[in-house]
Amino acid sequence: MNYVIVGNGVAGISAAEAIRQLDPGGRLTMIAAETFPPYCRPMISLLLEGAVTPEKLPIRPPSFYEQLQIQPILGDSVVSLDVPNRMMHTRQGRTVAFDRLLIATGADPNPIPAMKPGMKNVFFMRTEVQVRQMLDVLPQVRQALVLGGGLVGFKAAYALLHRGLQATMLIRSDYPLAMQVDDQAGKMILKELVGHGLEVKVGVDVTGFDGVEKVTRAHLSDGTDLPCDLVIVSKGVSPALSFVSGDQIKVNQGIVVDEYLATTAAGIFAAGDVAEARDITRGTCRINAIWPEAVDQGRLAGMNMAGRRVAYRGSLGRNVIRIFDLDVMTGGLVHPPAEPAYEVHSALDLRRRTYRKLVFHQDRLVGIIMVNAIDQGGILLSLIRSRMPLAIPREQMLSPAFNYRTLLR
Repeated sequence: MNYVIVGNGVAGISAAEAIRQLDPGGRLTMIAAETFPPYCRPMISLLLEGAVTPEKLPIRPPSFYEQLQIQPILGDSVVSLDVPNRMMHTRQGRTVAFDRLLIATGADPNPIPAMKPGMKNVFFMRTEVQVRQMLDVLPQVRQALVLGGGLVGFKAAYALLHRGLQATMLIRSDYPLAMQVDDQAGKMILKELVGHGLEVKVGVDVTGFDGVEKVTRAHLSDGTDLPCDLVIVSKGVSPALSFVSGDQIKVNQGIVVDEYLATTAAGIFAAGDVAEARDITRGTCRINAIWPEAVDQGRLAGMNMAGRRVAYRGSLGRNVIRIFDLDVMTGGLVHPPAEPAYEVHSALDLRRRTYRKLVFHQDRLVGIIMVNAIDQGGILLSLIRSRMPLAIPREQMLSPAFNYRTLLR
């Protein structure tokens, strides 16, 4: 069997390891644009912060490819996929044939209209290389600008604050992490960030930049200007699908996969940030671009590619974030539709700085937001994943004293 994996992120390497466990003798090739060894992408913000060195990023040893008898093609990328003839063409002119293929190319950051090509102090924060390039210019930085208040933007701003730099975050919504939290938790997060020196402008975007080789000033949609010598663009990501034709493989936002991570093209699978798989809380397919799901999807895709038929139970979006003195945990459906089948219960304690929100669909828990006192969050996430019918009074589940014994009683 001739296996090919496009992408050497955690979904790709998890698939490779699963294939090798089941098929030690099959031919296995991995194609990846990056040349750095497989690494922990969520940790690159810690590299920017200075909390870790580049040597701490790899999650597999340099001998990874040799140990698993993988033929690596690094520093190259796929530009076209010929499904009927079972082959791919790369940017460097290679033609790679396959019997079974995994697309695990991840996602690419979204550009903004105001970006000019060649600006040496405007960065995305998606790869280890991009963060190292930021570190090279940091000694000359006095005023940084972060565009976007999602997870990447938040982590970038947080890292810059730890570096002692002045930073301003521009977000279109009324509070950071608007996709992960509601307005109450968002306001608590906003207050925490501002209290630690981050300037946050809400409902504002960039309309243009001054500068030739480097940005010196940003023009904002509220009519003001802002001097800056570092810009980090974090306006979301899109699945890296430039070589995938919707005529050959079904694509919505991402590549649509079934319960076995298989695409609509025979012998071709997808996993990670590029895959649109069933979401447990919604019952529909969507992308949940988080590290644990990429691991699970990659492992199961690899097993199915090697002939062991194993179903994927579905994805569950969740995040745990430390924001100075706030611990925030979210999971599942935090912005439910305004329908009678959904109930929302919440409890806020301003003195203790705690907040808890539970979202139910009929008798099942489908979403949580917790700010501080998150010790029992793992139990709540397991209830969401298990889809267990719950007869317990909702007020008990809102209590910080809630635990698994409460369920047993």
